[in-house]
Amino acid sequence: MTHTNKYIAETRYSAGFTLIEVMVAVLILSIGLLGIASLQATSLRNNNDASMQTRAAYIASDMAERMRANSGSATSYVGAPSSSPPPNDCVVTSCSPVDMVAYDMAEWNQLLSTLPKGQGVITDAGSGLFTITVRWDEARNDASGTGCDPDNSADLRCLIITTQP
Repeated sequence: MTHTNKYIAETRYSAGFTLIEVMVAVLILSIGLLGIASLQATSLRNNNDASMQTRAAYIASDMAERMRANSGSATSYVGAPSSSPPPNDCVVTSCSPVDMVAYDMAEWNQLLSTLPKGQGVITDAGSGLFTITVRWDEARNDASGTGCDPDNSADLRCLIITTQP
């Protein structure tokens, strides 16, 4: 076999081999890109969850500070906030402790509305302690349960703090 015939035989043998290599490389690249897209989606979801948890912690802490500032009327804060506007704007005018409670609860309700399906409730835990619970629909799946069970998708996500005004 001459040199030319040997070259032709090798060329016929390797025909299509490069195409297979390219297809395998494209397959591997596609799998890698899908993995990166999945990682990005998970990262965005976790970032959103952390943002909501931070906002809920701020909202609960804000109410605890409001209760400390008006500690003489702490028991008047017990319950869920009303959606009605406060009788007085306590930022502009001086308010009685009772008016301050109504103003604080209206402000708290406004803050709760920044969370998806945000809810809040304050309970008297006894011995001068109060429990502040903030609930929200973290998964945005129209959850409405108030059991605060993280394993139950029907329950709202909860953040609970205890404070002593």
